[in-house]
Amino acid sequence: MTSPIAIAIKRLPHGAGLPHPAYATDGAAGMDVVAAEDMTLAPGQRAAIATGFAVAIPAGYEIQVRPRSGLALKFGITCLNSPGTIDSDYRGEIKVILANLGQEPFAVVRGERIAQLVPAPVQRATLDEVESLDDTARGHGGFGSTGR
Repeated sequence: MTSPIAIAIKRLPHGAGLPHPAYATDGAAGMDVVAAEDMTLAPGQRAAIATGFAVAIPAGYEIQVRPRSGLALKFGITCLNSPGTIDSDYRGEIKVILANLGQEPFAVVRGERIAQLVPAPVQRATLDEVESLDDTARGHGGFGSTGR
């Protein structure tokens, strides 16, 4: 297991009384994050849900926003743009883009877990323009080209 990174967190006024993101178990990869507002998502609706905090992520890292599997399975609630990326230079409120893919309205309740946050290292790249690329067995085969 690698050493944890330190992430500064600032509670916003509408986040008063809410828990910070936290790991539910010792083996959890993501920290559960809770909603800082109440909202009902109709089937097919999406919204950016407030969490009531902002963070300062160290350079060289990001935080990925991922859905909670229980909400996805039981209610069809997922995070759009998943995994979403929170960049290290962003200092605004963390919001979670939730979408209701289910058949019934879903009540987002302040203080209830809505997503998970996973800190991750970022590998930067440089792009080198070339005239041709090396050949592979797959070649130009795209979507579905490797079978079911």
